[in-house]
Amino acid sequence: MSLRGKFILYLLFLHSAFAAFAVYFLWAHRVWLLALEAFFLLSFVLSYRLFHSLLKPIELVNSGVETLKHRDYSSKFLPIKQPELDRLIEVYNQMVDGLREERIRLQEQHFFLDKVLTASPSGIITFDFEERVVLINPSAAKMLQREAREVIGKRLRDLHFPFAESLQRLQMNEAQVLPLQGSRRVKCQKSLFMDQGFARSFILMEELTEELRRSEKAAYEKLIRMMSHEVNNSVGAVNSLLHSFLHYKEQLRDEDRADFTNALQVAIARSGHLNAFMRGFAEVVRLPRPNLQPCNVQELLEEIVLLFQAESRVKNVVWKWEVQTPLAPIALDRSQMEQAFMNICKNAMEAIAESGTITIRLGKKQERSFAVIEDTGAGISPEVRAQLFTPFFSTKANGQGLGLTLIQEILKQHQFEFSLESLPGGPTQFAIYF
Repeated sequence: MSLRGKFILYLLFLHSAFAAFAVYFLWAHRVWLLALEAFFLLSFVLSYRLFHSLLKPIELVNSGVETLKHRDYSSKFLPIKQPELDRLIEVYNQMVDGLREERIRLQEQHFFLDKVLTASPSGIITFDFEERVVLINPSAAKMLQREAREVIGKRLRDLHFPFAESLQRLQMNEAQVLPLQGSRRVKCQKSLFMDQGFARSFILMEELTEELRRSEKAAYEKLIRMMSHEVNNSVGAVNSLLHSFLHYKEQLRDEDRADFTNALQVAIARSGHLNAFMRGFAEVVRLPRPNLQPCNVQELLEEIVLLFQAESRVKNVVWKWEVQTPLAPIALDRSQMEQAFMNICKNAMEAIAESGTITIRLGKKQERSFAVIEDTGAGISPEVRAQLFTPFFSTKANGQGLGLTLIQEILKQHQFEFSLESLPGGPTQFAIYF
């Protein structure tokens, strides 16, 4: 029973009891009895009205609670010219105004933050307390090559994607530059933020591909130019002297002439090799802008495959073709792309020690033509994968470490997207999207 009902029952019981006693004792004095009964009735009415006034603050509080319960911060109370209630109404109205302004401010901040996250080129992933993805913005979803709905609610390691697994291994407050796809590099940092008094983790990802490429290119171009200048000057002078010395061979004894001539010819040959070695470096620096002309990519690749036939027979390597859709002629610099494809195929051949398959796939994906060269070699280890496309890095004993760098420069100048993906023990794919 409510407080109102209890109090009314109490008033009825009290006044009824006094009225009964009045009837019992004043039945003989009817005038006094009627006056006393009228007094009891008036007392009951006044008591009820006074109690009703005292209940108004409680009713006001209940009404305010219902309003707050439904999160309606637009309703306010009007003063009723009762000092106690008017003070309560004033405080309530101020509280509602503050809550409404705070909600509007939070909504505006949330809307602004949502717009920033959506438009930001940086990737952001937030996690719950069990390391499941709660929020992922479009840039992060693109880096993970997944739709947001495919990622939310999962742990990163459940995506079975090398980049996601590298993110999963990040330690708190640790920043690393991780390889993403092809030559792409992403700076990733894992940190904490407070959510309703509890610490939750998030990862911020910023792609540094172009910045790193420009920085590396400026560094190796300066180094190559300096080396080329010094080596060419030295080799030119040394070769001139060596050829001059060859004219003195007739002045030597017959038993010394052969050794003298062989020594000078070896020195001249080594100088020539050094000069050719430096020219290989200089090709990356002096790469001209591509002369774009329509080209049949399949025919270009068929010609390149013919050049590897003899080596393929020795190593028992089989070349396979999977042409999903014949490609229309593509605007490119044939000589530069021939060099890029040669390097890619050469890397595929070298990845297969003996007996394997190199598959060339051609087709269209989302209205974009592509070419994929896949080999069944040993794959790329995570340690090597992190260094791919780094100038002067090579796993080959006599490698210069500029093959992938040259490929990258050619494809970048053509504005072709590309990727180099591989798992240890699995096939390696070099994909080019025209």
